[in-house]
Amino acid sequence: MRLPILATVLGLCLSAHPLLAAQGCGGPFAGFVDGLRAEAMARGHDRPTVERFFADVRQDGHVLKLDRGQAVFRKNFLSFLADKVSSSRLAAGRKKIAAHRATFARIDEDYGIPAGVLAAYWGLETDFGGFQGTTPTLNALVTLAHDCRRPELFRPQIFAALDLYERGQFDPDRTVGAWAGEIGQFQMLPADVIRNGTDGDGDGRVDVRRSADDALMSAARMLHGFGWRAGEPWLQEITVPGGLDWAQTGLNHSLPVAQWQAMGVKARNGRLSPQLEGSVLLPMGRHGPAFMAYPNYRIYFNWNKSFVYATTAAYFATRLDGAPPLDPRRPDPGLDAGQIKALQQKLAARGHDVGRIDGILGELTREAVQTEQIRLGLPADAWPTRALFDAF
Repeated sequence: MRLPILATVLGLCLSAHPLLAAQGCGGPFAGFVDGLRAEAMARGHDRPTVERFFADVRQDGHVLKLDRGQAVFRKNFLSFLADKVSSSRLAAGRKKIAAHRATFARIDEDYGIPAGVLAAYWGLETDFGGFQGTTPTLNALVTLAHDCRRPELFRPQIFAALDLYERGQFDPDRTVGAWAGEIGQFQMLPADVIRNGTDGDGDGRVDVRRSADDALMSAARMLHGFGWRAGEPWLQEITVPGGLDWAQTGLNHSLPVAQWQAMGVKARNGRLSPQLEGSVLLPMGRHGPAFMAYPNYRIYFNWNKSFVYATTAAYFATRLDGAPPLDPRRPDPGLDAGQIKALQQKLAARGHDVGRIDGILGELTREAVQTEQIRLGLPADAWPTRALFDAF
């Protein structure tokens, strides 16, 4: 569930190679693969290697169906959380941290990343390595590169996989993973493996699929590269006063935590970090769960752009780090996916940038909702309700 991720993180783009820019996407699939072969040889790979690599590649219609769907991200935060962070997964995460204590200690020393942060990703991505996907990876990458929705993301991954093949780390006939081409216990794209692959178990090779220590060290290096700030929190549950200026909440607003404290914001457990800046995060509005989102929370969006995924992963990490269960409070009833899609259409008609009109309550839609709530004189907590929907 690593996607979507910015293509700039990969260090490659459509203009990086003249053949890539010329060929583009779409057209007959066989011809598209011929173009990939030609580009691979232009990049310096020998013909026999290229022919073996692409020999059995096939278009996968199921991959396209999954790419168009992703209905799981249409759930609200509490529903997504209940599905992903069970008591059994929490218990398994704590056992994994204990079992790999030495590796997590190295990660903390080298990168300043707490064990709970990585263990949460490990659990969410593959159930701690237990299920890494069954989709043939090369078929997935070529199918998604041929499709014209996000070729700039997936096309470079094909050549990264070819590089891994030449290193003996990728088998085009046997390597399987997630539907979007990610592989290993942390669902890393091939370019991620090349950039961040680390030999964590000391056997002289990198294997992010079979070696938990390699996977952990590689994921830690990747997260560090995103800009993780050592020794700082990422998410903390808070209580908020009823008279808070809701228009100041959300990830599009950040204030010194000391200023939030002066407004009556308090930590539900422990202490806030007043020396840092933070955003008051209300995933389901002013009557639902409330968090202080510190700068490290924003790093989560480099891993996966989904708001509910990022917030769930960050909360899961706090639990593995020792935080108690959250208080769900009593959020106002929200809109279903169909209503959110209709609301997005209304917001777009008023000139708001909501990204794709897909029924997913992402950050752009939340910002547009908050702007309209201010205009209409409603509590501006960025949580769309029927009152807002009917006010248009």
